[in-house]
Amino acid sequence: MSLPEAPVPSTRPYLIRALYEWCSENGFSPYIAVHVDASVQVPMEYVKNGEIVLNVSMDATNGLRLGNEFIEFKARFGGIARDIVVPVTHVIAIYARENGQGMAFPAPAPIAAGVETPAPAAPATPLRAVTPDSPATEPGDGGDGPRPGGRPQLKRVK
Repeated sequence: MSLPEAPVPSTRPYLIRALYEWCSENGFSPYIAVHVDASVQVPMEYVKNGEIVLNVSMDATNGLRLGNEFIEFKARFGGIARDIVVPVTHVIAIYARENGQGMAFPAPAPIAAGVETPAPAAPATPLRAVTPDSPATEPGDGGDGPRPGGRPQLKRVK
């Protein structure tokens, strides 16, 4: 008779902490992209298309905790201090603002009838920086060319 197997803990919080440390040690500003729904506590006026990008550097946050279940900190938005609580499952990317290097994660599965079902296991995707003079999209992927403003943007590498 065998015992039921315990679920394997997610690697996502560990990868987030590792990339946060890499950014911080190399003088980069770590940013996280977050899928926003009712379980995320962020200033909703800054949410666009169901997502928000947050600067989680030590200079931009107070009391940052990168836990296994939640990322929690205080940050100023428009000069007003706000409490931020993000479930780790809702972090869809962490990257360095300066060069776009980081990692993307699958978005969480939608909540059905008040019960969240785990997202299908999909590997995290490394990101590459897109410079102002390089195409932001691959030919035929439906994109509209480089991003205006000259700032790097996230790009999935297949």
